[in-house]
Amino acid sequence: MEHPYFPLPGRLSRLLLASPVAHVLPLVARAATELGLNAEVVPGLVDVVDDSSPLDATRFDRLLARLALDLSPAETDAVRVATDPGDDDGIAFAAQLMAAPTLSVELARRGVTAEVGVLAEAELYPVYQPVVDLADGRTTGYEALLRGRVDGREVGGGDLFFLAAAAGWADRLDRFAREAAIAGAGPWLGAADLFVNSSPEAVYRPEVCLAGTQQAVADAGLAPEQLVFEVVEAHAARDRGHLLAVLEHHRAQGWRVALDDVGVGWSSLALVSALRPDVVKLDKALVNRLDSAAARAVVGGLVEVAHSLGAVVVAEGVETQARADQARQLGVDLGQGWLFGRPARVAPELLAG
Repeated sequence: MEHPYFPLPGRLSRLLLASPVAHVLPLVARAATELGLNAEVVPGLVDVVDDSSPLDATRFDRLLARLALDLSPAETDAVRVATDPGDDDGIAFAAQLMAAPTLSVELARRGVTAEVGVLAEAELYPVYQPVVDLADGRTTGYEALLRGRVDGREVGGGDLFFLAAAAGWADRLDRFAREAAIAGAGPWLGAADLFVNSSPEAVYRPEVCLAGTQQAVADAGLAPEQLVFEVVEAHAARDRGHLLAVLEHHRAQGWRVALDDVGVGWSSLALVSALRPDVVKLDKALVNRLDSAAARAVVGGLVEVAHSLGAVVVAEGVETQARADQARQLGVDLGQGWLFGRPARVAPELLAG
């Protein structure tokens, strides 16, 4: 059963392909002709239809599979594909082509270059991992993580987002994950914080794209200040202006902001100072190197900067008491990792009860 956020494309009877790269469309036309399809080529466009009798519904499938092999990723990114375009007036026809996905996205959605069926057919749900106070072991919050289940096996969030990005659905999956995390936590979260992952690249205009998230918070009965939206450091470094606009919107709603996967070096210190997050989450690779004097010095510097800005520091990937003690001695406030609990579909203490 398909997920409503990620509908799989149906059978094809016509393809219209456009590209500014002159050599690509003749390659497409030749492949189509060799498979018995009719390819009409005009400058910048190729129109592919099946004029044979009887019609063979698999010809287009074979064409797409061949193009996935014959064209480079750069070439498939340079082609737009309108599937089964109508015969409307020129303006409507042009608008359909302009809004069409690239060939690389169309191939991914059809499962030619990525197992996108996993995404479309998966049962998607959030799991929650506790975040604890390193001083007294008290659970102060939970991070929501996305999971999927297909044919009895669990699929991790990283794989799901990889597939979504390939199919041009990263913004849809990001929205689904945000809203599912909030709705799932509402019945049991209490006064704890909820950490929610979100990519600024999936938010085109905050007041539009985050309206559903704002409504989900209200529907779940959560106080705005309980929400902590995590932004990965690598995403934060790519488009500072857009990121700041998204974070400004978060704060206007009363939500807090965490900078996630903070690593090593001056860039991390500068980013923390520039973004002034409410929470700084140390990358687990850095936390796992705390036996090293260099790593301890970096963590100490990050803690000092974060605390000077009024931010709380979280150590991720804590798996042993010794590592928790090291982090606490360096001034880290909170910890997250298997030492304190693995991700579960509801709060672990509720499962035990």
